[in-house]
Amino acid sequence: MTFTLSDLEARIAERAAASPDESWTAKLLAAGPERCAKKFGEEAVEAVIAAVKGDRDELIAESADVLYHLLVLLRSRDVALQDVLSQLEARTVRSGLAEKAARPR
Repeated sequence: MTFTLSDLEARIAERAAASPDESWTAKLLAAGPERCAKKFGEEAVEAVIAAVKGDRDELIAESADVLYHLLVLLRSRDVALQDVLSQLEARTVRSGLAEKAARPR
């Protein structure tokens, strides 16, 4: 079985319904989007540090944290993973440089 980001999104939705006393996910969401964003930022920095250090195992672990906290942050703002994936799909229609140049400023 392959675990996907959609699986993670579903697990986050399940855990969001739990009591904040019993679920880290529910606790983060109860603290609000600002707390979710802060935690995502902390995890992103830790992933960057692991990458700079060249620590593969730490980078993998921190990347998992980044993905989890990104999905929690998205949920805190009622943004579905599919919305992000649709945006990525739209961007891959043309080269990265052409796509970036076409973005509104």
